[in-house]
Amino acid sequence: MLIIGEKYKFIDIEKQKLKAYKLEYIKVDENLIPTIEKKLKKEKYKLLILNTNKKLSNEILQYLTSLELKEIKFLTIEHFLEEYLGKIYIPKDNSNISFLDEIKPFSKWQYLLKRVIDFSIAIPLGIVTTPIMLYSAYRIKKESPDGDVFFKQKRVGKNGKEFECIKFRSMKTNIEFFDHYTQENDPRIFKWGKIMRKTRIDELPQLWNVLKGEMHLIGPRAEWNELVQKYEKEWPFYHERHLIAPGITGWAQINYPYGKNLEDTYQKLMYDLYYIKNWSLWLEIKTIFKTAMVMVGRKGL
Repeated sequence: MLIIGEKYKFIDIEKQKLKAYKLEYIKVDENLIPTIEKKLKKEKYKLLILNTNKKLSNEILQYLTSLELKEIKFLTIEHFLEEYLGKIYIPKDNSNISFLDEIKPFSKWQYLLKRVIDFSIAIPLGIVTTPIMLYSAYRIKKESPDGDVFFKQKRVGKNGKEFECIKFRSMKTNIEFFDHYTQENDPRIFKWGKIMRKTRIDELPQLWNVLKGEMHLIGPRAEWNELVQKYEKEWPFYHERHLIAPGITGWAQINYPYGKNLEDTYQKLMYDLYYIKNWSLWLEIKTIFKTAMVMVGRKGL
């Protein structure tokens, strides 16, 4: 695929997902049309992506759209990210916030369907995993006896309302340093804690939050209120992800690794807003299936 401009640069994870394509960037200058023609003579490109904020002349626009007559698909970077990578493009400089127009809360019908899915899965899952949860409680007390079995923390929920999120504790309590983010090989995490975090077992107590209506099975990650305040200073529209209740797992969680910094949060926000905008029963089923693959260790991030 030919990518015109460098407004958005693909990250390594996206390059891996797009490895079936040959990615080639072209600068936007006065030689744009001859450069594209030269490329098309060498390679049989099927996709052309407009990835620039620069104003293009009528001549260039006419040329780019005419390529579709030659069966070369023409997309803007915004549409490409949604169609091929399942995320919404968010400009870091707030130069274009039109994407916010389509981020809406769930309709009554969508919410009802979500709750049916929540109960139909949460109750059986809670029953089936009771032995795992009891064993986890035992291992936690054995490996880290100084703290409680459960970790409770104020998180931001639907419409910005705070609630107490409950998880299995996976970190030691007798630690001397504090960090908002969990790092690779974090010394605070004990042995069984690592297993729980990798398989998502530590999230199982949140089924109670789901049954109470504070969370969904699927949705944006329930974020700590202190971090939310930090993120909203970076992105004034960050609270858009709170138009719906958070989830135990979500579209962002299965498409992007655990966040360690602001850039990771920015990337995950693009996935969260895509999920809210494009929610469907199929997207829900797809997210549930991919989450299951992560829990059994077959694939995932």
